Amino acid sequence: MKKTLFTALALALYLGANAQTVTSPDGNVSVKFYLQDGRPTYEMTYKKKEVIRPSHLGLELAKDKHASNGTNEQDLMDGFTVKDTKTATFDETWRPVWGETATIRNHYNELAVTLNQASMQRDIRIRFRVYDDGMGLRYEFPQQQKLNYIVVKEEHTQFAMTGDHTAYWIPGDYDTQEYETVISKMSEIRSKMKAAVTPNSSQTTFSPTGVQTSLQLKTDNGLYINLHEAACVNYPTMHLNLDDKNMVFESWLTPDATGMKGYVQTPFNTPWRTVIVSDDARDMLASNLILNLNEPCKIEDTSWIHPTKYCGVWWEMIAGGKQWSYTFDLPSVNLENLDYSKCRPHGQHPANTENVKRYIDFAAKNGLQEVLVEGWNIGWEDWFGHYKDYVFDFQTPYPDFDIKYLNDYAHSKGVKLMMHHETSGSTQNYERHLEAAYSLMNKYGYDAVKSGYVGDIIPRGDYHYSQSTNNHYLYCIKEAAKHHIMVNAHEATRPTGLCRTWPNLVGNESARGTEYEAFGGSEPYHTVILPFTRLQGGPMDYTPGIFVTKLSEWCDNKSYVHTTLCGQLALYLTMYSPLQMAADLPENYEKYDDAFQFIRDVACDWDDSRYLEAEPAKYITVARKAKGTDNWFVGGKCDAEGHKSVVRLDFLDKGRKYDCAIYQDAPNADYEKNPSAYVITHRTVKKGDVLKLKQARGGGFAVSLMAK
Repeated sequence: MKKTLFTALALALYLGANAQTVTSPDGNVSVKFYLQDGRPTYEMTYKKKEVIRPSHLGLELAKDKHASNGTNEQDLMDGFTVKDTKTATFDETWRPVWGETATIRNHYNELAVTLNQASMQRDIRIRFRVYDDGMGLRYEFPQQQKLNYIVVKEEHTQFAMTGDHTAYWIPGDYDTQEYETVISKMSEIRSKMKAAVTPNSSQTTFSPTGVQTSLQLKTDNGLYINLHEAACVNYPTMHLNLDDKNMVFESWLTPDATGMKGYVQTPFNTPWRTVIVSDDARDMLASNLILNLNEPCKIEDTSWIHPTKYCGVWWEMIAGGKQWSYTFDLPSVNLENLDYSKCRPHGQHPANTENVKRYIDFAAKNGLQEVLVEGWNIGWEDWFGHYKDYVFDFQTPYPDFDIKYLNDYAHSKGVKLMMHHETSGSTQNYERHLEAAYSLMNKYGYDAVKSGYVGDIIPRGDYHYSQSTNNHYLYCIKEAAKHHIMVNAHEATRPTGLCRTWPNLVGNESARGTEYEAFGGSEPYHTVILPFTRLQGGPMDYTPGIFVTKLSEWCDNKSYVHTTLCGQLALYLTMYSPLQMAADLPENYEKYDDAFQFIRDVACDWDDSRYLEAEPAKYITVARKAKGTDNWFVGGKCDAEGHKSVVRLDFLDKGRKYDCAIYQDAPNADYEKNPSAYVITHRTVKKGDVLKLKQARGGGFAVSLMAK
């Protein structure tokens, strides 16, 4: 016993003498780094509560002919000594091009530890940035004689948890994030994984305990913890694999077609591995840690980038079963020698001139800036499921879509068309046509594109979240910026804050969106967990605003949307995005024109945001101040249990009165039984007033506060 105590004391003294500690500016977050038998190790606390237990860091390298050290390569896992340590403090306030607030403070304390691996005569650096709400760490590889080219076999960044926390997770997958969140103890992930893996057009799961980031956790002692990454550039997307015996998450990178994870040329920095922590769930939603760990904006003139509300023909297709294709005559399509004018149209193609004019008129009448048209271009007859390389040319319209006339007509109404580029997963074909496709957009005045990556990736054998495919997504964003085009990529990798650096990245899908409400539905808690998970890295094009939630009222689809009508209004506030769709059909909005007034009024860009109440997968209430105005909007969304919100209007300007419109679930509203029941009330309010609002099962509310 004495020997054991002596050994433990000796180890503690040794680590204490060799450890480096960095704390957050407010002192609440503390990160300690040390070497344990030559292995880089860190731990983390929040308000003196343990958040991350001692966890190892390092990279496993391939003995590969393409590496500088070839078959003599050695892992960057151990055998290190500390060569140098540097600390720094940084504090700035920057202005996002668009966002939840007009300004963002970037304030952190930093520790950079240079490590030497004597056996290979090379140095690496591990950098920690510690904020009041968490920390980021990354690996840095200075260029040097013994470290030029490396092939990453796996990254072994650990996050050792302090217990069997509640986890809000989706299955780890190299190709899709379109899963519904499972809420369980960490120890239950293995037993629940099989049921969690629901079918998708492209999916590659890898482990019975593998999950995706952003991963939200809640501890028994009231801490909220979020694990994610920031600034994923020229590197594969990170998943987490759980050692469920020891409750340790470890990074698991997406491979490429060769099975390797990353090809690195120094100097190089990996993405940041992030831990956000608080004892208040609202802080998780308000955190800017991911954005702050990205580089500043690289676009000099951003005047052409603008938040946008739009509508489009998409819901007719997704929910109503109408066709992206033009004809049923073609068993296969070869774009190089096909004349569509000789084909018989099947008459089920919404992307036609007359129908699109109808949407343009609706947008112009209701103050929507753009109209998205999917299925406008040739090639949809055999676009999916054949591993086909040359699927689309992204330039040639179907015979029933007059591209010049429609753009001229839209512009005459003060509206623009939004371009659609589905790649069918063929990234090499898209890059082959990218310059011509973007130039066509410039010719006709398009300034935004929704791109898609449905199906397996070509080059064949690659994955949606590999290093090379991630490089493709960023290449498209950079090229789009040259053409003054905003990008909204669907089926791309989940965001990691790159919208700070490239603010023309105005949205992504990268999660289970509204379309799944047409495929059987999502649980009502789905939209009150996504802000804690998927939205940590950037906004989502969730496509809200479905008013006729029972789809059988207008088409043959038996599915229904698992919210009330007011719950749909709430999403314009709780699911932050500078790109918001009014996704339903114009005629469905006309049935509820008084409720549609909120969509007309609500902003997409904000000077201030206040999260008033929040609990993962339970409820979220947020107040936002519209950019450049004194007007505020409040939205609340809840799960299937309903919720009572008490909204104190303390955020309003003192001495000012506001016209208040409240869009609220009716007393008998219910997302299953009576989804369209709502009440609209008007009153005058001032700072300090209180609104007591009851949300139905699967419901929500929306409030507009217009300054007098």
